[in-house]
Amino acid sequence: MTDALTRIYVDADACPVKDEVYKVAERHHLPVTVVAGGFIRVPQHPLIERVAAGSGMDAADDWIAERIKPGDIVVTADIPLASRCVKAGATAIAPNGKPFSEESIGMTLAVRNLMTDLRSSGEITGGPRAFSPRDRSTFLSALDSAIRRIAHRRTDQS
Repeated sequence: MTDALTRIYVDADACPVKDEVYKVAERHHLPVTVVAGGFIRVPQHPLIERVAAGSGMDAADDWIAERIKPGDIVVTADIPLASRCVKAGATAIAPNGKPFSEESIGMTLAVRNLMTDLRSSGEITGGPRAFSPRDRSTFLSALDSAIRRIAHRRTDQS
């Protein structure tokens, strides 16, 4: 069991692994905050909280970034949000299981910005590859590893 100081935040709009987050969080007895721009359906469970952050541009991202702290985990495909969370000392994981770290976030942001520029100029018309069962499995492993790593760090600090 992990210390309840860890909270998992889910950037829920278009997140394909919400059900996996709920299962892992329940196994580790961790609270989950599911944040979306508007209403989103979540299971009725005492560990799961739903937040409708508002429809403004980046409202859900801002809501998460203002509350996340070291020891928390955010699940997001949004690279700028991941960057903000990593800078706050949190763990950020993409739905495909890719971890965002202090070492990688700068390059990841640069590539994202380059791809955005190329798409807007018409150079690239395709989007990301389809989400696969392997991505789901990689995500589950990454989330479980992150939870264990945070719990281990907390144990070492006490």
